[in-house]
Amino acid sequence: MIDNLVTRNAKQLGEALRRLRKQKSMTQTEVGQRTNLRQATVSTVEAGDPGTQLKTLFDVLVALDLELVVRQRPKAGPTSLEDLFS
Repeated sequence: MIDNLVTRNAKQLGEALRRLRKQKSMTQTEVGQRTNLRQATVSTVEAGDPGTQLKTLFDVLVALDLELVVRQRPKAGPTSLEDLFS
């Protein structure tokens, strides 16, 4: 079972997708085959490229049997230097 992950920037999202793909024992090539994307494109998504198109992101989510949930961000202050600039 996959736990819920909270990501707040493109890099964190890419890292989460990579981790979840590996938990499912899938390669980037397999994700690409399910989405008609090149392996290099899947790699770019997992690298957190902020220029990734939404359609590409959703194609990868579907290939991994994942969904995107949007919720209110907690009002707590930043907990790390990265949060200050995201």
